Amino acid sequence: MDKDLFIKLSNVSKTFPGVKALDNIQLEVKKGEVHALIGENGAGKSTLIKILAGIYKPDEGATIIIDGKEYQSLTPILSLRQGIVVIYQDFSLFPNLSVAENIAISLDIEQDNKFLNWKKLREVASKALNQLGVDIDLDIPLGKLSIAKQQLVAIARALVYDAKMIIMDEPTSALSKGEVELLFKIIRSLQQRGISILFVSHKLEELFEVSSRFTVLRDGKYMGTYNIDEIDSDKLISLMVGRKVEYTRYGADKIGETILEVRNLCKKGNFKDISFELHKGEIVAITGLVGAGRTEVAQALCGINVPDSGEIILEGKQVKINSPEEAVKHGIAFVPESRQTEGLIVRQSLEDNITLPIMKQLVGRLSVINFSKKREVAQQWIKALNIKPPYPNMLVQQFSGGNQQRIVIAKWLATNPKVLIIDEPTNGIDVGAKREIHLLIRELASKGMGIIMISSELPEVLAISDTVLVMRRGRITGRFDGNNVTQEEIMNKAILNEKAPVTA
Repeated sequence: MDKDLFIKLSNVSKTFPGVKALDNIQLEVKKGEVHALIGENGAGKSTLIKILAGIYKPDEGATIIIDGKEYQSLTPILSLRQGIVVIYQDFSLFPNLSVAENIAISLDIEQDNKFLNWKKLREVASKALNQLGVDIDLDIPLGKLSIAKQQLVAIARALVYDAKMIIMDEPTSALSKGEVELLFKIIRSLQQRGISILFVSHKLEELFEVSSRFTVLRDGKYMGTYNIDEIDSDKLISLMVGRKVEYTRYGADKIGETILEVRNLCKKGNFKDISFELHKGEIVAITGLVGAGRTEVAQALCGINVPDSGEIILEGKQVKINSPEEAVKHGIAFVPESRQTEGLIVRQSLEDNITLPIMKQLVGRLSVINFSKKREVAQQWIKALNIKPPYPNMLVQQFSGGNQQRIVIAKWLATNPKVLIIDEPTNGIDVGAKREIHLLIRELASKGMGIIMISSELPEVLAISDTVLVMRRGRITGRFDGNNVTQEEIMNKAILNEKAPVTA
């Protein structure tokens, strides 16, 4: 084995009942290298990561060589002891524990210590944060930190394990541009210390900024490994999906009468003077930088974040929405950004997730659930949204990200909404599945539904929106016709507009 290689996988396959998730995968990661692992949702990336983490055992015939030592499979403890640490998209941290505990407590557990040495725990945690060059209060509960700082805690925890390779799964999905730049700075500092990074992301521009080599998977198969000077975005997408994928401009078939009007909506510390209209068949995109107040406005419309003042007028009548249940009764449905933590119960079945919001409608005489009707409703939406595989009893956690997004949309479409609010509809979804979600949203609008879409991806905003609202620091700073606006005009309003921040 090349002395510069940290890990080499050969002939790695993984078969689940009825499905071959991986088929003869190869992977080589050099010491101190940032290596991109890419592919569509369902391509096998997560399965491969779990094999590296020792969670899954590969099929017979696989070879895993780590620092010159050969294995047929790994266990979680063996993987950690070889220096492989995974930072999952949800971080797998404990929000109720302190920063110090999150960083160092699992080290005591892994070493099978009978008693916790709190002084040593704090010293270990402090040293790990110092290595990253960041200053975070060791005693603050993790749940009170921003997502960016929680990610730094997750990286610090990896250093406690003397990580030699850190696997980062969609590490920038919830970060602002400035936070992404800080993350990349830390990645480069880890790289200089000889730590390898396996970087998993769907954001191609970020992959090209931080990675030197790319390994591509498609449908569980190995499509090759390429140096950065051997590949560009078009070739990468073609390898991932087997075809050229472009954002297509989808215009509205017909925009009807006003269905929703928002007048001077305010919420102290969140947003101020929010006013706009939504028509039947129209897609209104709300865009801007992370932290601009976009999600908070959406949550105000569906009863999660009740506004202090202003009016919400639905079909000509003023309504008060103080809870998500009231929003559903009024015909407003909300698909949140984080489908796994807020949108779905991943350890429940596809059928259970789709029918959860309408369970009261499925209860018959004697308060007993009508299971045949429940199955019928689930199958209706599985077919309508082309969810694959179409197995009502399959656990949601077993579906790809693209199909999970379809499931959470189906869940709320089952409530028969007049207005659908969807936050970051293609977050963490590959380029092929993005186009399918865009077509689905456009199809829903063509049937007369009013749709509010929150998105940070400007090509997506330009592709499917009829009206674009730009937010900055809690206010609407720009309004554009979706057919006649450029990315530069949107960014100008998102970054350069000098209106005062929200204070009241």
